[in-house]
Amino acid sequence: MTYTEAGSLWRASSTERFATESLSGEVTADLCVIGGGFTGLSAALEAAGAGASVVVLEAERVGHGGSGRNAGLVNAGLWLPPEDITGILGPDQGPRLVSILADAPARVFELIERHQIDCEAVRQGTLHCAHNAAGRRDLENRHRQLAALGAPVELLDAAETAKRTGTARYAASLFDARAGTINPLGYCRGLARAARAAGAMVHEKSPVTALGNADGRWTVETAGGKVRAAKLLLATNAYHLGVRGASTPETTPLHFFHVATEPLDAAKRAAILAGGEGCWDTAPVMTAFRLDRAGRLILGAIGNLEGFGGAIHKDWAARKLAQLFPALGRQELQYAWTGRIAMTGDHVPKIVDMGAGGPGGPGGYACFGYSGRGIGPGTVFGALAARSLLTDDPALLPLAPVSGHAERLVGARAGFYEVGATLVHAAGAR
Repeated sequence: MTYTEAGSLWRASSTERFATESLSGEVTADLCVIGGGFTGLSAALEAAGAGASVVVLEAERVGHGGSGRNAGLVNAGLWLPPEDITGILGPDQGPRLVSILADAPARVFELIERHQIDCEAVRQGTLHCAHNAAGRRDLENRHRQLAALGAPVELLDAAETAKRTGTARYAASLFDARAGTINPLGYCRGLARAARAAGAMVHEKSPVTALGNADGRWTVETAGGKVRAAKLLLATNAYHLGVRGASTPETTPLHFFHVATEPLDAAKRAAILAGGEGCWDTAPVMTAFRLDRAGRLILGAIGNLEGFGGAIHKDWAARKLAQLFPALGRQELQYAWTGRIAMTGDHVPKIVDMGAGGPGGPGGYACFGYSGRGIGPGTVFGALAARSLLTDDPALLPLAPVSGHAERLVGARAGFYEVGATLVHAAGAR
């Protein structure tokens, strides 16, 4: 298959527009946010809405990183099932985080409605699809745990899964009615627009060059200006640049990619995901698929199109589409793009306390490591981090902050993921 256009579908199709100038001169603020993705912009919107003065510094354009490159699946919770999260965080923090993130999709869709963000929002649920018998057992376990917590989830058999998805390749699926799909870049731009309307100053093309705190305030420097702020939120996640005076949040970078077809005709569109769900599967090298508003079929998976395995990933994507949906015939692929997510060793996000001086001092947090679940958790973490910083109350955070975080063998693990995905895709869907 060939690609008629290069780059991201989300950039080509987003009707939300946002642009602003880089920082120039010196400004003061209650809160300085570094990073213009879901976390940073949600924090800016929350803080500005509470009456605080806010400055956001984005090195590129709003949504440049993973926030503008992902599949657009708005899911509840994390990749891990609830009991695993509790096993990692303990009986106090675990259930609290599970409860908070269970409501994350509601928070996302409420913001979209309140601020009239045009991001192709569809709240018709998601389907987690079992790629084999082991995958079905995994879904049965997840269903048991989620149903015990009162989540609106339903375990579907192979026949119902085929009816919902349009493919007979899956042994079962777990339907979650809380979830949905969006154009993630459109959502990000809409958050930036809403934050600016609430009074936040958002500056693109303003990479931070130095960071420090003294005399009860943070000093954040860019090539063109300086921000002095009482509080700081570092929200760069997998796209953190080296900043003098700031420790890099340690995560393992994991690349993922997506391809998108031309818009399907009405008959073909009606046969695939007629209910409007978004999907991903249980395979170790995960595959995701969904439709956009125009009826394009979007397929995503682990892998880096810009790396050594790029051609292999693209060839696999064409084969996988034919395997999943043989009735579609040959489809021209219009778009192909790659992003990066920040993985932590335990797949649980982290909040690092960067502040000094206790209540009233130059408080600061770094939030990162959503491990592929950035939309809901990023939105929630950003808002709660802003509330916590402005009130000097760490109890408002979704989980307790830590003084630091280190990951082992980051380079080796990143290479392992990419080599593994490349080998699987070289042999898969044949």
